[in-house]
Amino acid sequence: MNRTTLSLIAGTAALAAVTGLATLTEPAPAADTAKAAAVLPVERTSLLCPQPSSSDLAETTYTSFTPVTEGTDSDGTAELLSATMESSADDSATDDDSATDDSASDDEDKDDEEKTAAKPVLTPKAPGTPVTAEVSGGDTPALMGTAEGKYAPGWTVQETTQVSAGTGRGLLGVTCTAPDTEFWFPAVSTAADRTDYVYLTNPDDSAAVADIELYGKDGAVTTTVGEGLTIPARSSEPILLSTLTDEKRDDLTLHVNVRSGRVGAAVQALDDKLGGDWLAASTDPAGSLVVPGIPKDASAVRLVAFVPGDADADLKVQLASSSGLITPAGHETLRIKGGMTTAVDLGDITRGEPGSLVLTPTGGSVPVVAAVRVVRGEDEKQESAFIPAAAAVGTRASAVGNTAKGTTLSLTAPEGTAKVKVTASAGTGGGTAASKTYTVKSGTTQDVEIPVPAGLKGTFALTVEPLTDTPVHAARTLAESVDGLPGFTVQTLPDDRGTVAVPEADEDLTVLQE
Repeated sequence: MNRTTLSLIAGTAALAAVTGLATLTEPAPAADTAKAAAVLPVERTSLLCPQPSSSDLAETTYTSFTPVTEGTDSDGTAELLSATMESSADDSATDDDSATDDSASDDEDKDDEEKTAAKPVLTPKAPGTPVTAEVSGGDTPALMGTAEGKYAPGWTVQETTQVSAGTGRGLLGVTCTAPDTEFWFPAVSTAADRTDYVYLTNPDDSAAVADIELYGKDGAVTTTVGEGLTIPARSSEPILLSTLTDEKRDDLTLHVNVRSGRVGAAVQALDDKLGGDWLAASTDPAGSLVVPGIPKDASAVRLVAFVPGDADADLKVQLASSSGLITPAGHETLRIKGGMTTAVDLGDITRGEPGSLVLTPTGGSVPVVAAVRVVRGEDEKQESAFIPAAAAVGTRASAVGNTAKGTTLSLTAPEGTAKVKVTASAGTGGGTAASKTYTVKSGTTQDVEIPVPAGLKGTFALTVEPLTDTPVHAARTLAESVDGLPGFTVQTLPDDRGTVAVPEADEDLTVLQE
């Protein structure tokens, strides 16, 4: 008889705390052998930032921030490194193994290259204080980052780029994301006036393989090279969507499915007339969705939704305004056929008030994904941005790179009245943190008056923490004039996954494998 003793509690607790990717729910304990699950800070977080722009006029700022979290270790690290540089260093090592030893100087050159590859783009000062780094031009690579110890829980990195002219000019912003295996992007395009790239970044030491699918109003769009795309180890690949198909269409849904490995994914959508911005992935398919933080001065809003399955979805469309839930005239419901993308123009739906779209099933619940394209400005001075459907804040979420002027924080509570604490961190160049607590009434969206750090120098982070169990959704808008154009970008604030629930036990529970 072969007996192996496995420590179930110790093993799962260590895995959950280190990765931050699992929430464990303990079964009913027997005879007081286990306690309630403990909430612990994660010990390691990975983030991926796409290549910011190919424009020589691009000016990009990276901002890194970790909120203060109780129970963390006293030490830790957080670094953002170039994906391209790391990949080239790995390739050099491979070449060394296969080539003859020509000279000692060649080895020295490769050592220098590896040292360059290991140099971080920016490193943190301390939890609670953001740091920034600035780069210029169109050759900035994608970045890969890892935070450990006290810097891991809630680590947030923002990539914000100004492009003063050309296709996609304006203010482009994206929150760097964790690697995953599936992504949905409603509202992409292969039309002649759009240049949409999906950036796939592989953080691991082996190649990843992904399939890319496009869906339009009639279902799947025929693609030529969308299957089995290889993303080399520790590198990033930009894929122009219009090269995947001969069809020129707006209002498409992009599906990225990673069959081997994992990647980070984001879409950069550049318009000839309406500027450009990043489109982040929609939250996972769900029967009810919230698209938070539509700017109150939006001149046009276009909703794009898709049903991944075969069943049709019938949705009630509502706007959570500053006064409550309202139904837009003429757009009371939306029918989406299974496997097809549906788009609808909602016009200036917010009409000078902050708003969030709330999509709920009229009958049976069918999982959907959604996003909106928002336009601000008039005539030739128009700019566009995208807001995906987003998960609730959950325990905590942060938005970084904020300024005292030009930052709007939108909070919505579609299911009931909620209390929310918002903390403004110290600035990147100095200042003292400040906090405020807000009450968000049921079914409303509020653009809250954000706290500003005393003695602020530089930019600061905003951390949102619901104080009640009612779901709260949040979005942050950055607005800044770019050569006279009303540049803006919107990022949603889903849960930062800074903590994980781990069962505790009075005594070790074991599983005997015979």
